[in-house]
Amino acid sequence: MSDDKETVDLFVIGGGINGAGIARDAAGRGLSVVLCEKDDLAEGTSSRSGKLVHGGLRYLEYYEFRLVREALIEREVLMNAAPHIIWPLRFVLPHSPDDRPAWLVRLGLFLYDHLGGRKKLPGTRTLDLRRDPEGAPLLDKYTRGFEYSDCWVDDARLVVLNAVDAAERGATVLTRSPCASARREDGAWTVTTKDRLTGEERTFRAKALVNAAGPWVSDVITRVAGANSSRNVRLVKGSHIIVPKFWEGPNSYLVQNHDKRVIFINPYEGDKALIGTTDIAHEGEANDVHIDDSEIEYLLNAVNRYFKEKLRPEDILETFSGVRALFDDGQGNPSAVTRDYVFDLEDRDGAPLLNVFGGKITTFRELSEHGLQKLGHYFPTMGRDWTHDAALPGGEIKNADYDLFREQMKADYPWMPRALRQHYGRCYGARIAMLVGDATSVEGLGRHFGGQLYEAEVRYLVEHEWARTAEDVLWRRTKHRLDLSEAEKADFAAWFDAQQRKAA
Repeated sequence: MSDDKETVDLFVIGGGINGAGIARDAAGRGLSVVLCEKDDLAEGTSSRSGKLVHGGLRYLEYYEFRLVREALIEREVLMNAAPHIIWPLRFVLPHSPDDRPAWLVRLGLFLYDHLGGRKKLPGTRTLDLRRDPEGAPLLDKYTRGFEYSDCWVDDARLVVLNAVDAAERGATVLTRSPCASARREDGAWTVTTKDRLTGEERTFRAKALVNAAGPWVSDVITRVAGANSSRNVRLVKGSHIIVPKFWEGPNSYLVQNHDKRVIFINPYEGDKALIGTTDIAHEGEANDVHIDDSEIEYLLNAVNRYFKEKLRPEDILETFSGVRALFDDGQGNPSAVTRDYVFDLEDRDGAPLLNVFGGKITTFRELSEHGLQKLGHYFPTMGRDWTHDAALPGGEIKNADYDLFREQMKADYPWMPRALRQHYGRCYGARIAMLVGDATSVEGLGRHFGGQLYEAEVRYLVEHEWARTAEDVLWRRTKHRLDLSEAEKADFAAWFDAQQRKAA
């Protein structure tokens, strides 16, 4: 390891949505930035969400009107920034007299329609579930319902695209490189990282340090930075199950369980459904998280309470669980804990430490902007706020109109099968040309590994998106894992590992 320190303005710990968003915002203001992540980008909480950009309809019940309003405003900002990975969904909310009263639901939906200055999404409507097609898969006792709008997001790709934009604006992004130590020295931070795959150590001298480590934020404060904070986080586990899609149509469903918690049932990857989430206090290590039998039973019971087709444990294709680090506001019920974010700025010896507590995917851009505003005193020459109207990589689509872009793809790539064109469009948007290169046929995309996975995409992900393991490709950069056989996944992993050894 060299004794030379690389000097930067800002060092960011944490490669989830908040860390990647802050790194992007800072780089776009002209600051020199390093982002380090102990695992892969979005490997923790940020790839294990419910995949929604939403205002948080249920937060109205806890009087979080400001949070909902800000999230609703951000919903449309993000739709414009990344229309390839964020798109509208219509949610069907069947009503039962056993649940919240209809007048309360209508009031909540009215507020939801009007709090955030909705412009692009259609408003709420009332459904007659006996006649409207959305009622077909539901039990006959549900005769009335409501339909409202929110948005879908590919959460892991949202993180990666922020990191890509940060890097293209000059930031250094280090994956699988935990921060080994961070200490104040002579009015700045000395930060050391070590790459877990190569063993390379690097030392940086940074004017300011941002701790956006999510569930590990407290660990970074005490163990890594040797600091302290009066604020705490509460770890809450949320689990999801993936099953074959069991209804017709593109809409989602929002149902209420016996305990009054709501469960989302969303179309997923074409022919599948994503169901979640649970909300359970988590006391163990944030790395050690998985769904348990009681959560599976809980989610299946919620679905079977409403739908004619009954789901069984053997219908489950895949599960995932994540730990959300929520700002501890003293609420006993995990569902009632605020999803808002809080900053803790500690300044000793002229070396500021900004700790980030809480937050949600929908408000990451605003969180990042506010975080940089907090640090503005230390960087008086940095640029102004800029991300509100800026597209994310691949989102540079005219008028943010994905339907027009899809038609253009048909003209540009007539040789490409529809399913493959749809996959590339939804993952890479306007950057599809960078992936396809000079190919004029499917054969020109290189080796086929099964499903829609070709060698050209893998090489793009390695060269441009820090994919360093087979799992990075199959699960976080894409969802190919859901469509490859066990043999195909094993063959791909062997090929990928061999390629990485050659490149080393």
